[in-house]
Amino acid sequence: MSVQKIQIFDTTLRDGEQVPGCKLNTQEKLVIAKQLELLGVDVIEAGFPISSPGDFEAVKAIAKQTKESTVCGLSRAVENDIRTAAEALKGARQPRIHTGIGTSDLHVRYKLRTTREEVMARAVEAVKLAKSFVEDVEFYAEDAGRTDNEFLARICELAVKAGATVLNIPDTTGYCLPEEYGAKIKYLYENVKGIEKVCLSTHCHNDLGLATANSIAGVVNGARQIECTINGVGERAGNTALEEVVMILRQHPYLNLTTGVNSKLLTETSTLVSHMMRMPVQPNKAIVGANAFSHSSGIHQDGVIKHRETYEIIDPRDVGVDSSSIVLTARSGRAALAYRLQKLGYNFDKETLDKAYGSFLQVADEKKEVRDNDLHVLVEKQNLVTAG
Repeated sequence: MSVQKIQIFDTTLRDGEQVPGCKLNTQEKLVIAKQLELLGVDVIEAGFPISSPGDFEAVKAIAKQTKESTVCGLSRAVENDIRTAAEALKGARQPRIHTGIGTSDLHVRYKLRTTREEVMARAVEAVKLAKSFVEDVEFYAEDAGRTDNEFLARICELAVKAGATVLNIPDTTGYCLPEEYGAKIKYLYENVKGIEKVCLSTHCHNDLGLATANSIAGVVNGARQIECTINGVGERAGNTALEEVVMILRQHPYLNLTTGVNSKLLTETSTLVSHMMRMPVQPNKAIVGANAFSHSSGIHQDGVIKHRETYEIIDPRDVGVDSSSIVLTARSGRAALAYRLQKLGYNFDKETLDKAYGSFLQVADEKKEVRDNDLHVLVEKQNLVTAG
């Protein structure tokens, strides 16, 4: 089976920026957009042009700056939204308008206060209008995760007939289980006429911690685009994390799915976004967290020192990290202590190492982490002599 490429649609600058306190100015957005293009993302969702004059100008500037990636602007199924997005995207080499409407019964009844028939009509009008400005039109069915599959298939089919090139199936509230979301994508793939002409896209939120799992379930069942953000930033509990889906597909080659992302730039990009959004990355965050390749347990440290793959499924260098980290704590064993001492230029025989280890444990019980300077002091105080 041939390997198929999954398009990576990055919405850090749109959905990600909706996090309270993470507002970016135009210059910051331009810097991040440039990094995203360097990273190799296929689509950059630059913003929501109608939302403010500042967002309009940012989308316009990103559209002009970007050379390789598609630049996307969000709109509701509202004429002025779509026209404004089209205007902002005029300078883009590869523009895309992303338009859509809520499709779940909750959205139709309580948010839109209308009927399914009216929602379908508005969806068709929006796609047709967007298509009059750009060739590449993405239609989103908001709250698709809680939308009846039969109705979802009907509105998707109408969007395809109206000219949509991408169908976005958002799990807007992060409600779906992976098997449920995967089955939804499979149902659409099998029941929407003309589906072979367009790209199915996932857009999963992390309210129940399932965004990444749902996105993978989506592509396994026929989706060919994943919408995601750097560090998983996004409203409420966040979005699918770009770095996670990229590395999952990379580490499971039997899926026969790949991306165009340069994984060696993931940590660098994560740090940039974290700094500019003033949004710290939790230490235990998968792939890009400070502790992602750190080991403090003696059993784990011994295994990693002997053969890295005993406790690491990813080579740190593949995501832009120089090496694994052996963190010395009261749970560290002799192997880890000897390893760190050797790095500092100390090479002890077994008897001297045993003496050093006893002193080390006393220091470790007093401190959360024993650092290199603590080891130098320990060696000097104990008058330890190196072997050979």
